[in-house]
Amino acid sequence: MVVDAEPMSLLMEDMTMRTYDLSPLFRTTVGFDRMARMIDALASEQNNGYPPYNIEKLDEDSYQISMAVAGFSEDDLTIEVKENVLTISGRKEVDEKVEEERSYLYRGIAERAFERRFNLADHIKVEGAIMEHGLLHVKLSREVPEELKPRRIPIGGRKAKKLAAK
Repeated sequence: MVVDAEPMSLLMEDMTMRTYDLSPLFRTTVGFDRMARMIDALASEQNNGYPPYNIEKLDEDSYQISMAVAGFSEDDLTIEVKENVLTISGRKEVDEKVEEERSYLYRGIAERAFERRFNLADHIKVEGAIMEHGLLHVKLSREVPEELKPRRIPIGGRKAKKLAAK
């Protein structure tokens, strides 16, 4: 069996490449430096997968983030929005005396502190959050102001000049 070496080397190159040069993209754009910072942050972020979460699109302008936070109460969780970044963090206060008395045969429930950040697009608002069956649900909606919605612009010409003159 003969294997073409070129495709195999391309696969190996793809697997080891970790940086992206987006400067050609930004040569023709203005005001997208926030996006460049966001892409850099995503590329450098170490994602350990804890706690697991889902992002759902409920309808055209509604979204929901559901996060598995078993073992955490509402008081252990913090939800903040600052500069289009939604941060959900959890920190469980551990009673050292109770922990010393426990003897685990197997410990699979982490209950460790976490912080998850979600970059929100412009005009995405956090509506609220609820806890249900060990899941934290954060409701989001898109609220585009009227002045930013697309609108049709009439084209002026001879007819428009005649109408304006009347």
